Amino acid sequence: MAKTMKYEEAVRELEAIVDKLENDELDIDSMAERLKEAQKLIKLCKDKLTKTDEEIKKLLNGDEKQ
Repeated sequence: MAKTMKYEEAVRELEAIVDKLENDELDIDSMAERLKEAQKLIKLCKDKLTKTDEEIKKLLNGDEKQ
C-alpha cells in the first residue's frame, strides 16, 4: 500500500477486503494479513478526511474574514 494512494482507491481496497471476509474467501493466514492492510487503509482514509476537513475550515474561515 502506497502512501500516495488516493482516498477512493483506499476505499475500493477496503471494500474488496470486506467482500472477501464476508464470503469466507480467506484462510486464517491471509485473513490476518488483509486485516493488517485494512487497518492501514482505514488510517490513511481517516488522515485524508481530517486533512481535507481542516483545509475546508481554513478556506471557509478565510472567506468569513474578507
